[in-house]
Amino acid sequence: MGFFMDGLDPEAYDRTYSDRQLLGRILGYFRTQTALLLFVAGLIVVNSLSSIVLPVLIARGIDGLGEAMTIRAIAAITAAILVAGALGWTTNFLRQWLTARLVGDVVLKLREDAFRAVLARDMAFFDEYTTGRIVSRVTSDTEDFATVVTLTLNLLSQGLLVILLIVVLFAIDARLALITFTIIPIVVLIALAFRRIARGSVQRSQRALANVSAKVQETMSGIGVAKAFRQEATIYDEFERVNRQAYQVDVRTGFIFNGIFPVLATVAGLGTTLVVYFGGISVVGGAVSAGNWYLFVQSINILWFPLTSVASFWSQFQQGLAAAERVFALVDAQPRVIQTDSRPVPRLRGQLEFRDLDFQYTDRQTVLTGFNLTIAAGETVAVVGHTGAGKSTLARLLARFYEFQGGQILVDGEDIRTFDLNAYRRQVGLVPQTPFLFSGSVADNIRYAHPDATEDDIRRAATQIDGGHWLDGLANGLETEVGETGRGLSLGQRQLVALARVLLQDPALVILDEATASVDPLTEEQIQEALDLVLAGRTAIVIAHRLSTVRNADRIIVMDRGQIVEEGSHRALLQRGGHYAHLYNTYFRHQSPDYRPGEGFVAVNAAGQ
Repeated sequence: MGFFMDGLDPEAYDRTYSDRQLLGRILGYFRTQTALLLFVAGLIVVNSLSSIVLPVLIARGIDGLGEAMTIRAIAAITAAILVAGALGWTTNFLRQWLTARLVGDVVLKLREDAFRAVLARDMAFFDEYTTGRIVSRVTSDTEDFATVVTLTLNLLSQGLLVILLIVVLFAIDARLALITFTIIPIVVLIALAFRRIARGSVQRSQRALANVSAKVQETMSGIGVAKAFRQEATIYDEFERVNRQAYQVDVRTGFIFNGIFPVLATVAGLGTTLVVYFGGISVVGGAVSAGNWYLFVQSINILWFPLTSVASFWSQFQQGLAAAERVFALVDAQPRVIQTDSRPVPRLRGQLEFRDLDFQYTDRQTVLTGFNLTIAAGETVAVVGHTGAGKSTLARLLARFYEFQGGQILVDGEDIRTFDLNAYRRQVGLVPQTPFLFSGSVADNIRYAHPDATEDDIRRAATQIDGGHWLDGLANGLETEVGETGRGLSLGQRQLVALARVLLQDPALVILDEATASVDPLTEEQIQEALDLVLAGRTAIVIAHRLSTVRNADRIIVMDRGQIVEEGSHRALLQRGGHYAHLYNTYFRHQSPDYRPGEGFVAVNAAGQ
């Protein structure tokens, strides 16, 4: 197989469904379309009957050539042939048109279910699986799903046609019909054997395409960094590798699928040869009329088509089933964050308690063990520590982005796992260090926290920050378009939008991943003013990167390797000369107004600096 199979393993949440399970679930999406589906089924019946009637009429005309047929009889047969042809064309057109509508409705519902499943997944899910692969399941796999739906309906049509043909063939000549049916098991066995190879090959092909999508997604997200470091060639080489892998997998898949049709065509040709030979002998011997022999040969040709087409289009059928399997696996993925109850959440006071908390991201990455912390309602706690100390983990667990393995997190004395999750999160305000804004206006992004907010509500929240003067720096004020991910605004402006969004939300709990870490002094002053508004009267956990935030906190928690090693006020911790004092000298001291480069540790002055 070589290197081109690397990276094509299934995701951990993938599962295997039988064809029966898949088809049963696919048909389940048609329950709301029962009336239309029955009408399409009726069209399939009429279309199949017209397909059978047409060669029967032609056969009667052939037999009539040896008899003295009247002009009226010839005209009647001709008219019947034209009517049967027109009826077949009309019913087929309506069937195809209504099938397209049915498929469109089903794919719409499936894509909605898939996207709803994505929204329901935990943050751990997005940490573990690449965005491009997830996007591929919601977009291209649901599109491939449409193929299997269409082919399923066509298969129903072909199946009915086969049943009618069997009746006709036995009515014409049972002996020839039995000769024909000796070939059918061979065709079926070949198709079933091919099915085993096809499914795995198609799944690898879809995973390879997902890898291409993931690489393109990653490149577009980090194009600025790539250009800054002149790594376009490196990124192109990486893309060429995954693209060539997809090419090699697709070639292998195409070779497998293109090889099935010639095999089946050969088997069908042998069957037709046997029928023509023995049928011709029967015509010469007078056992079968020329018209019935023609009808038998035409019926055989019609019969081979559904049998060989099912196998020759098996690539699309397997591609659709594999796509359905991948989409259903996404929909069925089990959540890791599990609420034990869904009790209504009143307005929270904000008293927090982390009690004997155990958490690990993976089996090899334990972060918290027996962690304990109590935060009073309305208290602002700054959490400091080296990278990997567990600061952000506390915030993520409080927001229920991840599930902890042991212990409890209590809010106002209640286990957060017993709350209605949506209602609980509405009372948790989160301001990340690098805020994300959605395409739209500034007003749209502020409204994101409260979709029912009026224009006055949005303006009131925005003008609480710096008296609204920050809006003067925007081209169109609140109606300024922010661009994709907020690229049309500076980082500081994005932070101000994010803080206005939290003000509009009015949460009881605030999680703040230092919003002033990467901005200029003027913007920092505006953000600090907004922070004072956001934190006032609310319980807050602040992951601190700036001295101003640390000093303004009611209490400072110093973490190291998932444990609290020190806690207290800024002044008291400096006087202790321990872990916090070391952090202060390393990260915070240069932000102090009396900082002197080149000097050693400065003793605590009267201001607590």
